[in-house]
Amino acid sequence: YTNNVGYSERGGVPIEPYLSEQWFMKMDTLGSSALKVVDEGRINFHPNHWVKTYKHWMENIKDWCISRQLYWGHRIPVWYHKDTNEIYCEVEPPKDIENWNQEEDVLDTWASSWLWAQDVFTTEKDQKYYYPTNLLVTAPDIIFFWVARMIMAGMHFMNDIPFKDVYFTSVIRDEKGRKMSKSLGNSPDPLEVIDQYGADALRFTINYLAPLGQDVLFSTDKCEIGRNFANKIWNAARFLLMNAQDLELDESLIDKHIDFSDKWIESRFNSTIKSYKAALDKFDINGAHKIIYGFIWNDFCDWYLEMSKNRIYSEDKEIKSAVLTRSINLFAEMMKLLHPMMPYITEEIWQSLDDRKDGESISTSKFPKEDESKIDKPAEEEIEFMQSVVNAIRNIRGEMNIPPSKQIDLYLKADKISDVQKKYIQSLVRVEKLIVDADIDKPKASASSVVKGCDIYIPLEGLIDLDVERQRLQKEINRLEGLLNAVTKKLSNEKFVNNAPDDVVEKEKVKQRDWTESIDKLKKILEDLK
Repeated sequence: YTNNVGYSERGGVPIEPYLSEQWFMKMDTLGSSALKVVDEGRINFHPNHWVKTYKHWMENIKDWCISRQLYWGHRIPVWYHKDTNEIYCEVEPPKDIENWNQEEDVLDTWASSWLWAQDVFTTEKDQKYYYPTNLLVTAPDIIFFWVARMIMAGMHFMNDIPFKDVYFTSVIRDEKGRKMSKSLGNSPDPLEVIDQYGADALRFTINYLAPLGQDVLFSTDKCEIGRNFANKIWNAARFLLMNAQDLELDESLIDKHIDFSDKWIESRFNSTIKSYKAALDKFDINGAHKIIYGFIWNDFCDWYLEMSKNRIYSEDKEIKSAVLTRSINLFAEMMKLLHPMMPYITEEIWQSLDDRKDGESISTSKFPKEDESKIDKPAEEEIEFMQSVVNAIRNIRGEMNIPPSKQIDLYLKADKISDVQKKYIQSLVRVEKLIVDADIDKPKASASSVVKGCDIYIPLEGLIDLDVERQRLQKEINRLEGLLNAVTKKLSNEKFVNNAPDDVVEKEKVKQRDWTESIDKLKKILEDLK
């Protein structure tokens, strides 16, 4: 007959069954109370779907094999009488100890770990103050081995839960989805990664990539996310400080010179604080990272600084001082929000933004608190619409190969565009003539785009050579159609689809989808040029 013999991963030798006597602890009476406190919501799991795994373990709990055949560990409190073979099991050893032999097996390592929440305190006062604690952070693969057993021990010995919330971290896996381990040799040396990308970059990237309750497929090149973000922050800080040199920053000027963009960034910052804290309250660490990333990179650096450059470069020192004072103050508060995620760069920048006292640290400064009175949703919506228009125009410039230096005529078919929106649209995308009307017809040979509530037209004559551009587009369409035909033929081959690895087939499907979308897009552009 055929038999499947397991082999040791480390030793490479067969693993054969071997019957032996072990010590067990009866668990069914301990499990009911531990199951009840989770069902009642006294202990909450984050993410919540791990409750199902926990309940499965607890509802099917088995007696615990507590003995281990190791040289090192807590010896099991069991003694055998030398003459009668009587078994003695108590906390204290027998009085006539010379007539007894203690069990040589030691306790399972979890037999000490399950007491951790209550036995780390040296005084009863500390235990009463700290027990139960608020939060346990751990890995989901030890839900039963540690989390469940700590709950059981707490309910049995302390008659109370050991903690109120349990946050389960993501598991960092390699690109193939395998758990990182020494034996597989698939774990990068963190010191080498830090040397290449920086400690902040590594720290930020892993949290940025780790959605609540999901594993992370990690490769070192993904640390470019954190490194690029750090570079963005450094460059913004340098830009502000460089322009503030030899300039007296004056707090009193902030309210004297207020631009609409200032109200908008203040609103966005306070909205960001609110959503950032809400994410942390829900233990959505990944979400909090993306919120602060989006605000710093997009709202502050890409939009606010761009909208403020005319004032930053202004010859009027009052206007320049006002915008830089506001920007530097805001940047310092942004560093406080980011500090838990990127502690080194934020401390360094925060120290450089003002004259700090000896021993003063960002880590002990007051954490930002949202000011509801500064949240202006209509202002955010007004700028958001302007951003969508500007992004659409920039996309047209890129698609049509319109040089960034060339000014354009812009037609916006819309019921209304505010003066604020007009001002920023004209300055950000180099508009020479702007026409806004609800009844505009599309000009001949124009590129077009649509955003919510607005049709965008850019006449192309005089900006590009229309004949050359038509030929270029048709040539690219022909090239992509050739590639699309080839990949479609491959995917219609059942032998390839059934026999090729899943990831190879998926890559071909992605190519098919991307090329189809590109062809459709190019055909639309070509139609606009007719």
